[in-house]
Amino acid sequence: MKYVLIITNLILWMLCSHLTLNAQEIEEAPSDDLGNVTDAFQENFFEALKQKGIENYELALESLKKAHKSTGGDPEQEAVINFEMAKNLTLLKRYDEADQSFQKVLATEGDRMDVLESLYDLYYQQRNYEAAIPLVQKLIKKDDDYKEDLANLYHQTKRYNLALELLDELDESWGESVYRDSLRKQIYKITGNNEGAIQDLETKIEKNPKKEQDYLNLIFLYSQEGDSEKAFAMAQSLLNEIPNSNKVHLALYKFYLEKGDLQQAIHSIQIIFESTEIEEESKLKVLSDYLNFVSQHPEHEDTVEALLPILLKSEQGDRFEQIGNYFVSKGNRSMALKFYKEGIGLDGDNFSLLKNTILLEIDTGNYKDAALLSENGLAVFPAQALLYLLNGVAYNKLNDPNSAISSLEMGLDFLLDDPKMERDFYLQFAEAYRQKGDLKKVEIWNNKATQIQILN
Repeated sequence: MKYVLIITNLILWMLCSHLTLNAQEIEEAPSDDLGNVTDAFQENFFEALKQKGIENYELALESLKKAHKSTGGDPEQEAVINFEMAKNLTLLKRYDEADQSFQKVLATEGDRMDVLESLYDLYYQQRNYEAAIPLVQKLIKKDDDYKEDLANLYHQTKRYNLALELLDELDESWGESVYRDSLRKQIYKITGNNEGAIQDLETKIEKNPKKEQDYLNLIFLYSQEGDSEKAFAMAQSLLNEIPNSNKVHLALYKFYLEKGDLQQAIHSIQIIFESTEIEEESKLKVLSDYLNFVSQHPEHEDTVEALLPILLKSEQGDRFEQIGNYFVSKGNRSMALKFYKEGIGLDGDNFSLLKNTILLEIDTGNYKDAALLSENGLAVFPAQALLYLLNGVAYNKLNDPNSAISSLEMGLDFLLDDPKMERDFYLQFAEAYRQKGDLKKVEIWNNKATQIQILN
């Protein structure tokens, strides 16, 4: 519904903002003019928005009730009030009252997207999955992304066959997904009827041998049953029927690694990493399996460097971190640091990679780089106590105790219940004051560190 408040352009903007109306919704909505609103409506409505903004939801409701009295029975203005009341009631966990208010808006406005989304969120918080299903079916008409939500709701309401059918449909349309694969495995585990599922899939494949997802599901079930021979045979059948299948190699590389056939495993891994159909999360799992295999079979270490050009075709820092971790495990810190730093250049928001890089910079004596990187990291993660600690360590190593103390003092404000890190902070304070020649404070901070109890 297009809400036109003849007050000022600012009021129009604020109201539309709080109702989360987008341009498309405004264009599609009827253009009835609401006319002028009373001063009482304006004053109380915006007071409600202010109170909601500072989380005073009860006071917001009181102001909305006052605004409601000033609507004069105008259905459009009442819809505005009811929507805001519903959102406040949801935040107060007064779910039944919130539901009633949402329903009033829908009765006036029809199936408006933002209202349906808010009501769906309410039902999900209540775990009222049955009520959520018809809502999501309506949302799907406007946004296909809600199909995954519907599959999950079918799972939650034990409509497993519908869930599996929808998951297969989505895999066919959108490609492989780690989330959907995980949901499918949960359903198989819950139903416990692997034998029936296997028979059903075998029948489907017999009728339609060109449907890739049925093979993949059957490979998983055979593997779950411990029948690796049948699983491998089914993967080979899929490859025969669909020679250009990329997803089959997510199964084949494992079989080849188990058989010790590294040449074939690497062939499958190359196909996986070159594929645009396979998600990054699956590729990371493959990379982890491959590096673990090589770590356990050092005679194949030479294959890692040969594969690096294809493994590192990515804008994600996670791949570089895994390769770096591998070289750390091999004691090759310079190579590890090289890949960590390349990863940070691509993915500066990756905290795990950032932490590992700074630690290795310190460990290899690159204290200036560690200080700079930790400072840059604090711009992204300003509440991470560890980064303040590492920054303090780097500056202590650079014989800059004043900078170290400044960073450590700020970091203490973000230190939570972590005795080991707390002790490390105190020891770094002691080191900084030792460099300054203040032996009294050195003793104070060393005593603080000694008093920290570290439980195993």
